[in-house]
Amino acid sequence: MDITLPLGIVSKTIRVNDLDVHYLQASSSANAPLIILLHGFPELAYSWREVMPKLSEAGYNVVAPDQRGYGRTTMVDSSGAPQTGPVHFDDDLAPFRMFNLVTDIVLLVAALGYRSVASVIGHDFGSAVAGYCALIRPDLFRSVVVMSAPFQGVPPFSPSTGTPVIASILKQLAELTPPRKHYTMYYSTPNANSDMLRSPQGLHSFLADYFYSKSADWPINNPHRLPSASASNLATLPHYYIMLLEQTMPMAVRNAVNEGTRSLEAWLPQEELAFYVSEYSRTGFQGGLNRYRCMTDPKWNNDMKIFTGKTVEVPAMFLSGSKDWGVYQYPGALEEMKERVCKHMDDDDLVLVPDAGHWVQQEQSEAVVEHLKRFLAKVSPKE
Repeated sequence: MDITLPLGIVSKTIRVNDLDVHYLQASSSANAPLIILLHGFPELAYSWREVMPKLSEAGYNVVAPDQRGYGRTTMVDSSGAPQTGPVHFDDDLAPFRMFNLVTDIVLLVAALGYRSVASVIGHDFGSAVAGYCALIRPDLFRSVVVMSAPFQGVPPFSPSTGTPVIASILKQLAELTPPRKHYTMYYSTPNANSDMLRSPQGLHSFLADYFYSKSADWPINNPHRLPSASASNLATLPHYYIMLLEQTMPMAVRNAVNEGTRSLEAWLPQEELAFYVSEYSRTGFQGGLNRYRCMTDPKWNNDMKIFTGKTVEVPAMFLSGSKDWGVYQYPGALEEMKERVCKHMDDDDLVLVPDAGHWVQQEQSEAVVEHLKRFLAKVSPKE
């Protein structure tokens, strides 16, 4: 399926190490400061389509790649030939470890001809990639915006230890009545990809269900801080985070639809949803799921331990929807990010956008643009 993009956005591909990176670009001029936008799961560069032209009009060169394992970005072999076909569960996980994902973005910046980035902005799993970009290379990334998922840094809040919240409560979750499991562990199983790709309701309906259940449109989403990370507290999270033990993700989000009235047209019209469906029907979900596998298996994050205790020293912003449970799914993470991990996050740069859920840049794109422009004008004024 061809990409239908808003005016001012172009689709390009560039060779970056072992990748042919597909990216979207909206640029005010050849010399404009660079902004990198990093999507989450199960999204694509396309998720930034409403944000990019407005940031470009504000004077930036805006680049949003399909990250490794997603969309039209493909790996190449040692001879430089593209590797055709989807990512499989038994493929090497090493390319999907966090250190390598950050390296992808650093090398993309170099391939684009830049020596600095005005801001790296990441949503969902892209939030962690953006956070580590800023933590590891503050000389390159002048500011960072993390969206929907608070950046927890290296230990004690880190994927390099298997995420303490998950590791400590898996057994307790399974012992609840009814028994539960954490969604990241489900995403790490061999069947997760086929469960979603071949869901009983069909791929189109599954993605619609998934987007709906984590949006502000689902009336039951009412996020709030949890007292602790006990299994009983975590079990109050929606089933798309703390799943019933025997559920698949299509089952979990279908139940949400049964409890509400799905309506995505205001921010995800059928023709735009159809692009996600077309892309994931071609690639499957395994490329994105491999990131979760690296997160839940600490051996793939051993090379991050060198950054233990390191904090983000560049200006930082947190931006999410007020109806996004991602803000609170790891109790204490929001406070830890603000008080310890991000040393330069002003109070007015911890923003929860009203009437937006997890997909804040799609649900409330105009509000997101205004907050980003304010932050960028403050921390990265154009000369």
